[in-house]
Amino acid sequence: MAKSMVNAPASCISVQPHKPTLLPATRGFGSVHLKQRAVKKMTMTMTPKMSISAVPVENTATSNTNMFDIPIMVNGCSGKMGKVIISAAESAGLNVVPVSFGSAQEAGQTVQVGTKEVLVHGPSDRESTLESLLVKYPDLIVVDFTVPSAVNDNAELYCRVGVPFVMGTTGGDRDLLYKTVQDSKVYAVISPQMGKQVVAFLATMEIMAEQFPGAFSGYSLQVMESHQASKLDTSGTAKAVISCFQKLGVSFDMDQVQLIRDPQQQVEMVGVPEEHLSGHAFHMYHLTSPDQTVSFEFQHNVCGRSIYAEGTVDAVIFLAKKVYLKADKRIYDMRDVLREGNMR
Repeated sequence: MAKSMVNAPASCISVQPHKPTLLPATRGFGSVHLKQRAVKKMTMTMTPKMSISAVPVENTATSNTNMFDIPIMVNGCSGKMGKVIISAAESAGLNVVPVSFGSAQEAGQTVQVGTKEVLVHGPSDRESTLESLLVKYPDLIVVDFTVPSAVNDNAELYCRVGVPFVMGTTGGDRDLLYKTVQDSKVYAVISPQMGKQVVAFLATMEIMAEQFPGAFSGYSLQVMESHQASKLDTSGTAKAVISCFQKLGVSFDMDQVQLIRDPQQQVEMVGVPEEHLSGHAFHMYHLTSPDQTVSFEFQHNVCGRSIYAEGTVDAVIFLAKKVYLKADKRIYDMRDVLREGNMR
């Protein structure tokens, strides 16, 4: 089963059948080798498997990708996510301004991303710098991929100056974040998950939970998620999917999630390519019926960060259109971007 998590071809999203496997009810995913077990007197075995795999591919933006010459400011540009977003934005034809906000320690540094040089400003002159940029680039949109502790302060700054923004940073006081934006009437896309296909999968799970509550009553659930070692907490996406399964009748506590953070286990047990140990998201959800004769498996595997960068670019283009059209609604998320149906 471990190998099945990465066998899909590169840049592929697949929904495919899977040979029946049943996990022993008493064993989790901690073992390096997961053995198949035959079930006696089995009358029926159903194991549909939905597998979503995404690996970074070269951007192939077309001439109709962008309807606007959109200037964007990527804050957190010195981080891995910020650099990937700048590359994706330039490939899509967006105008990345050569200014970014960072920590006091980063102030004055120049970050080189491809042919783009971006000057990092520290906290002391953020407001005056942003006001000057907005005068020079009236259609400016800010992209925020900084750190959780900066979420609320950054949002307050963007709202005070009056610049639309896409917030991909997780954490912070989310209730306060939404209230700040709502009160300011600034346009914003706020989403801790920018991967379009992952968002679509999660939305599908929520629709199933809403329309078929209790459909998996009595089933047991095992959840494994693997992320880079620097991610210490449980994935928010995993928590959201588990919440759907709970509504479908499954009894499961969040502390039962098996977090794989050891690189050796990630390679040998999970099947993460070594080149993506520093940036990946592999999730697997395994359901088993009370009599062990039926099992379901859902998984989505992401290598690298390109899926989030491409989603962010789509969110920027989406938001620019809403600002241009002076839409009544001001706060959006990635589902709104998906519903628009104009993604590249």
